[in-house]
Amino acid sequence: MIPRYTLERMGKIWSEQNKLRTWLKVELAVCKAWAELGRIPKEEVSKLEKTFEDYLSGKKEFDTERIKEIEKTTNHDVIAFLTYLREIAGESARYLHFGMTSSDMLDTALALQIKEAGNLILEDIEELLSVLKEKSFKYKDTPMMGRTHGVHAEPITFGLKLAVWYEEMKRNKERIQEALKRGVAGKISGAVGTYANIEPEVEELTCKILGIPHARISTQIVQRDRHAEILCALALTASSIEKFATEIRHLQRTEVREVEEPFRKGQKGSSAMPHKRNPIICERLCGLSRVVRSACLVGLENVSLWHERDISHSSTERTTFQDAFILTDYMLKKFTEVLKDLHVYPERMLENINLLKGLIFSQRVLLKLVEKGKLSRETAYKIVQENAMKVWEKGVDFKECLKNDERVMNILTEEELESLFDLKFYLRHVDTIFERVFGSQ
Repeated sequence: MIPRYTLERMGKIWSEQNKLRTWLKVELAVCKAWAELGRIPKEEVSKLEKTFEDYLSGKKEFDTERIKEIEKTTNHDVIAFLTYLREIAGESARYLHFGMTSSDMLDTALALQIKEAGNLILEDIEELLSVLKEKSFKYKDTPMMGRTHGVHAEPITFGLKLAVWYEEMKRNKERIQEALKRGVAGKISGAVGTYANIEPEVEELTCKILGIPHARISTQIVQRDRHAEILCALALTASSIEKFATEIRHLQRTEVREVEEPFRKGQKGSSAMPHKRNPIICERLCGLSRVVRSACLVGLENVSLWHERDISHSSTERTTFQDAFILTDYMLKKFTEVLKDLHVYPERMLENINLLKGLIFSQRVLLKLVEKGKLSRETAYKIVQENAMKVWEKGVDFKECLKNDERVMNILTEEELESLFDLKFYLRHVDTIFERVFGSQ
């Protein structure tokens, strides 16, 4: 179930009432543009604005049942809506939709919804970035095991991991900003984009009134590459959330247990096993990302339409945008909540660093042997790997293995060998990396 805060914020933008309200805004804006050009009496436009004032403000709701009833006859939702408006406004309604085609209104209204929804997504990302920054600095010097292929590699800090996420979310923010620049565009250009029954100035004035740019050229529709870019940007954002959530799921595994998503008082992990504390929120986010990505695919498929327009895109767009925006909004909000109350276990992180008894320092030993100039890299690698395999197979201490290997001790002093097992060495550039990401603090 989508929570109330998402439905009240993002869901409202894509609600049936707001869709119709936005349609009406476009229709009235076109009337005002015509009036500016002297083709429609300004007093008639004023009458229309007065008639629909309460509908625009939300004080009155559109009678959706009546619109559906009309649509049973018209089999055309826009004509049904215009017929309904005529029932309310009477003769003044004759100026509505003057010189327009349905897509003039539909695509321009969609641009308004996308703009509003996109701004909410940007607000969500800003909130997440703030939490990521705070947590990055909190755990900047908290060492943990870096892993490649799921296997211990070399030490990092938990703050570095979060800083990587921060930088990625900054890119998502930039992508959405750029997509909105190209994706939010109105068009009032007629049946095939030639302005045959409407003036280009009407389009310019209408979009100016509505606060959005107009397409420099269009067919019957705004070209769908614009919308595909927006859906791809949302899909990338959702994929990032999935990546972060997947990492938390891995780190929450019983064998690792370095971090854990919030587990509230009274929460139950399993109907059968009372001991369970499962990463259910992160798993949920991973699942929802698949739905958002599917919307991206639909957006890409909608780019290719026949000639100046067909309606193969129309049916999909009745759900694609609202699903993608609502779910992305929810995912960002929910992951921000997870991160705010994330349980972090630094002691366990340190235990895991020491799990392989010094094996993670193998590259330092290799490089030191090569640096001494007495062995080729291939020979040094073979010596270090032979000792490393003993740790894997017998569970012995890596440093002790090396101390007992004459090939190593003939080249390194005991003091030199000890110095190679210094955890701080791996973390000496953390401040530099943080300055690159966050600037001087």
